[in-house]
Amino acid sequence: MSTNSLSGADVRAQARSGLLTGPTCGLAPDYLQANIVILPERLAGDFLRFCEWNPKPCPLLEVTDPGSWEPRNTAPGSDIRTDIPKYAVYRHGVLVEELTDIAHLWRSDLVTFLLGCSFSFESAMQRAGLPVRHIEERCNVPMYRTNMPCTPAGPFAGPLVVTMRPLTPRQAIEAILITSRYPNAHGTPVHFGDSTAIGISDLDRPDFGDRVTVREGEVPVFWACGVTTQVVLTQAKLEIVITHSPGCMFVTDQLA
Repeated sequence: MSTNSLSGADVRAQARSGLLTGPTCGLAPDYLQANIVILPERLAGDFLRFCEWNPKPCPLLEVTDPGSWEPRNTAPGSDIRTDIPKYAVYRHGVLVEELTDIAHLWRSDLVTFLLGCSFSFESAMQRAGLPVRHIEERCNVPMYRTNMPCTPAGPFAGPLVVTMRPLTPRQAIEAILITSRYPNAHGTPVHFGDSTAIGISDLDRPDFGDRVTVREGEVPVFWACGVTTQVVLTQAKLEIVITHSPGCMFVTDQLA
């Protein structure tokens, strides 16, 4: 089955069975992909405010009831404990393990936040004939910490993280118009051109994901990234937080 014919349910089934343990970029391109954050209920109010005050990196798609592992609005019948290719488990701000199943860690006080992902607008870019370099090179999208601070809420504070896709200046303008139609997937870029202006000194050394080729005549174009939440959560040093591993998203049943 080609990646273009996959549904969100197909991708989740592959993750649940263990067939898919890597990045979901390019998979089920018609469906909205989501970053996930799972944390204790007592911190959910503060984190909700953080998302509301930082909508570019944290476009909120759904919040589950405490203890519920089913995102009923975006993927009814799914199981957030098994349907992601790879999870990252943090304890007191330290990444302690990456797992393909978190059922054994589930608790009745855990709340799941689903946040939109920029993978969701990439098929629209491709349909317009724009390159998506990490898909072409079969790797994960490069992600970088910036010097742009998020608006803090409670214990949650930290820098904006961005994804990068190289484009010519003309293609970048077209990409701005296309991605403006996807506010639930980070929307328009936050910057393009000189990366040092936002605190990125070396494009060949992303903080997350993989390096991609920037060809002659291209400029780096940066979009807000949901991995922002992972940096913020690490700095908050919470008792436990579970997220997706960078690039390994939850694919919903919602059309992009």
